[in-house]
Amino acid sequence: MQLSKILVAGVALFATAMPATAATLKWGASRDISSLDPYSYGDSFALGVLNHAYEGLVRYDRNLKIEPALATSWEIVSPTTWRFKLREGVKFHNGAAFTAEDVQASLLRASNPKSPLRGNIPAYKGSRVIDAHTIEIDVSANYPLLANDLTTIYIFDAGWLKDNNAEAPTDVGSGTEGYATYNENGTGPFKVESRQPDAKTVFVKFDGWWDKPQHNIDRIELTPIASPATRVAALLAGDIDFTDQAPVQDLPRLAASPEVKVLEGTDLRTVMIGFSQRDQLLSGAANPMKDLRVRQAMQLAIDLDLIKKKVMRGKSRNAGALVAPQIPGYDAALDTPVKADPEKAKALLKEAGAEGFEFEFNCADSLVNEEQICQAVASMWSRVGLKPKLDQGTRAVQTPKRSSGKVDVYTLGWATLPMLDTYSLTSQVLHTKEGSFGIFNWGGWSDKEFDKVTEASAVELDQTKRLAMEAQSLKIAKDHALMIPLHQQPLAWATSAKVQDFPLFSDNLPRLWLVKM
Repeated sequence: MQLSKILVAGVALFATAMPATAATLKWGASRDISSLDPYSYGDSFALGVLNHAYEGLVRYDRNLKIEPALATSWEIVSPTTWRFKLREGVKFHNGAAFTAEDVQASLLRASNPKSPLRGNIPAYKGSRVIDAHTIEIDVSANYPLLANDLTTIYIFDAGWLKDNNAEAPTDVGSGTEGYATYNENGTGPFKVESRQPDAKTVFVKFDGWWDKPQHNIDRIELTPIASPATRVAALLAGDIDFTDQAPVQDLPRLAASPEVKVLEGTDLRTVMIGFSQRDQLLSGAANPMKDLRVRQAMQLAIDLDLIKKKVMRGKSRNAGALVAPQIPGYDAALDTPVKADPEKAKALLKEAGAEGFEFEFNCADSLVNEEQICQAVASMWSRVGLKPKLDQGTRAVQTPKRSSGKVDVYTLGWATLPMLDTYSLTSQVLHTKEGSFGIFNWGGWSDKEFDKVTEASAVELDQTKRLAMEAQSLKIAKDHALMIPLHQQPLAWATSAKVQDFPLFSDNLPRLWLVKM
């Protein structure tokens, strides 16, 4: 009896001495990030994940308004120069102090001609260190959107880059790797503990973070789960706590579970289809899609209402414009979805002498129900006599084809990140590919009138005039059917019931430093 009391007391003492259970959030994502280097590819999902470890000079708050981050303030000291005052006392995960030298090294790396992220700072010309916590950034002509651009130019430790021979950029699309591909050293609220590509990436709380944590998470486990059914089963079983890609077809089932919370909205991302404008198709045949009538016919063949009803379960928003209504530069007059008209499509194809031509339709796995969308669109094109050859693959497989221009027709989802402005789309997707412009112009088109208007909008400081120019750019794109807008895709997140506070962001980027469990 006495021994029992001693054992009980010992157990109680042991339990009292044990620390509180660490809060672990298990994130079941639809795909993995391709690299730990945030400059390796201009992918908003990867940038969103890595924003937990790396930070920019500024960031978006809960209302998607710009607020200070590693910079505390900024001012325009001349038409082409911005001065940033940097936050003091910030430490990198390896303990190194954050200074203006780190900002300069990061800007130089991001703007390198071989950097996939150079398009995110199209107006950047150079920078000067004024003192340890002040830096000036030069831009080309007047440029009102620099702060927006800098939200995804995450800051590296200059010494860490140099010590590890990582000053040159890496590139997922070309297969160029480096030390930063597999290692991390940022200033963010979490640091990378371990990474197994395509299996699991573990982030742990960084106790030296400069900001006051609003979260109570000690550990984030990011696990890619490609199968929607498997993600749903994992959430219902409690094996994951969060997914940012809850399948729209399973939302009623998830919402009915007392162990799950469903968060719904409309994504800022517009899903669209792009065309090659090169002289030849991948097959070597002449490219009929250089003819406006053919592009218009392919658009008229697509039934947006049917895709919304059958594929997106009524959760998407049909689009007539290439940007969502919340994006500056949006023009409601352009946002009239094109109604399907198969007979008119056939007539236009006949008129253009393009009946029954064959082409490859490149699709990936990064959009909501992308495989089903592509199958539906391919079927609709077949019904008007076209012969699409569906090339379905993972993002990792399809990205090199797209970035090298080896596509005929392809899908694209664009949320105008990082700047949340129409100029993101017009400068990076629709402008002629030259310099920092047209990084995602995979179709190889070029329209000098469009380029002129787009470039003028970049240096117009009068907001009203600038937005009117952006709307003009979108009208040119619509009149020339450069892209086919399909819809703004649904935004559907789901969490376990033990997650207490999880803000939903319309840019579809979770900020887990704001989450409580």
